[in-house]
Amino acid sequence: MIKILLFAGLAEQAGTQAIEIDMEQATTDEIKASLKEQYGLESIDTAMIAVNESYVKENTSVSSGDTVAIIPPVSGG
Repeated sequence: MIKILLFAGLAEQAGTQAIEIDMEQATTDEIKASLKEQYGLESIDTAMIAVNESYVKENTSVSSGDTVAIIPPVSGG
């Protein structure tokens, strides 16, 4: 299982802050594409990704037991 954590507007759009996917391996790009399709998360393309509390680059490999945080851009003043 790979645990996905969603924050801010992404969590609101998905209706949940945490999702578990039953995969042994995936890339961060595959996870984002899957969530975009399943939950209609259009703004996921601009989100930052962290795996096990460390920011990663696009298309990073993720394994079962990892936690992936998807953090949308924050704006405000």
